[in-house]
Amino acid sequence: MEPELFQNNEDGRKAFSELGSKVIDWIVDYYKRIEEFPVRSKVAPGDVYRQFPDSFPAQPIRDDEVFRVLNEVIIPGMTHWQHPQFYAFFPGNTSFPSIAAEMITSGIAAQCMIWESSPVAAELEQRCMEWCRDLLGLPKNWEGVIQDTASTATLTALLTAREWKSGYRVSKRGFEGTVYRIYCSSQAHSSVEKAVRLAGFGTDHLVQIQVDENLSLIPEKLESAIKEDLKNGFVPTCVISTFGTTSTGAIDPVNEISDITSRYGLWHHVDAAYAGTALMLEEFSFLSNGLEGADSFVFNPHKWMFVQFDCTAYFVREPDLLVRTMSINPSYLATVYGDRVNDYRDWGIPLGRRFRALKLWMTLQLLGIDAIKERLRFHISLAKGIEEKLIKDRVLEIAYPRSFNIITFRIKREIDDDGRLTKQLSLEINESGKAYMTHAVVQERGFIRWVTGQTYTQERHVDEAWQLIYQILDRIISI
Repeated sequence: MEPELFQNNEDGRKAFSELGSKVIDWIVDYYKRIEEFPVRSKVAPGDVYRQFPDSFPAQPIRDDEVFRVLNEVIIPGMTHWQHPQFYAFFPGNTSFPSIAAEMITSGIAAQCMIWESSPVAAELEQRCMEWCRDLLGLPKNWEGVIQDTASTATLTALLTAREWKSGYRVSKRGFEGTVYRIYCSSQAHSSVEKAVRLAGFGTDHLVQIQVDENLSLIPEKLESAIKEDLKNGFVPTCVISTFGTTSTGAIDPVNEISDITSRYGLWHHVDAAYAGTALMLEEFSFLSNGLEGADSFVFNPHKWMFVQFDCTAYFVREPDLLVRTMSINPSYLATVYGDRVNDYRDWGIPLGRRFRALKLWMTLQLLGIDAIKERLRFHISLAKGIEEKLIKDRVLEIAYPRSFNIITFRIKREIDDDGRLTKQLSLEINESGKAYMTHAVVQERGFIRWVTGQTYTQERHVDEAWQLIYQILDRIISI
């Protein structure tokens, strides 16, 4: 006999309603108790794996057993990204409207590869991208598409740049010995190197440009590298600017880079994965100067706009170039609508697509832009408060200038000349389970990143984290 949960009849829907109610109650309780959990999981490699049997069950088990495993095995193995003491990496935020939207998306369970397969998915996505474009003050002529991650968007940009620069020959005949060169700062995200590799350029042809004291790309060094490559018979193809580097939040001079790419005929892609959200704040609108000269731009609503992962907004100045790079039209995907609609399978790498626009739309509808802006400003104010403490501190120092809500700090050189104590401080913060921060190394010196961007972080959480830091410092050094 088939399980009730496998049937769309009265019994099946009743069983699902009961299961769904338990799931909702579990999620509500999870958020109620989230501060009781260690921020970073304390399990050792293999601990979780060994608690699962060798195969799936032949017959269904009771849902109370599933919830037992969820509570006793799954949760201890989770790092809690929605914990208010999560300061590591960049946040992967959500909010209750976004969680609800994901539940609806899962319930509808549509595969939204082309307009015909779900018209509303395509048209809501188009409208949401227009709203995001205008909200961030991006050029009005840009068009956008939702990708899964910024890494995919960067790869998409490089593939488009490759085809555009080669006259669409590489996709047909290969590189034929031509060397295409890609440029970024030495502080660009690792996804750039990976995309260069996957796009076939070869990482030997990724040119990392020197940065200044603020870790921003130096335009004069970029232009010199392009000139040198032209002299050597190479084909300068694309520059990737970073608007908020991962390590420190440094911002490359987009305006000057746009001037260079325009003069030398290169594609200009702007990676604003995290910090791009800040452009919605009027006080940072000046930072968009020069974006009109870029060819593509990416930011992640799933990082700092309180939209569930995954949701990446990728914009292009000339969508026809993107579509020409990505489009393949077998007969079984042909439709009668042609150029009247956007078939977003032709705007990225995968054929299959989730209905991601629903959570973007529902989150911004139910939270409202004003509340989101207020939360962003609050996060920045928390970082400013930490910055003020560090400026006055006798043990800790700021490693690099604060960028938005990104703080970098370390133990002062006279106390920690080789960085060993800063590394130990980082390890003990994370092993405590009371907070989670990431350690990074730039210019051969280590520091700790403190990003105050989690949805539910309050001032008391920052104060508790500061107290934790000093409890550890009292133990590892003589203060």
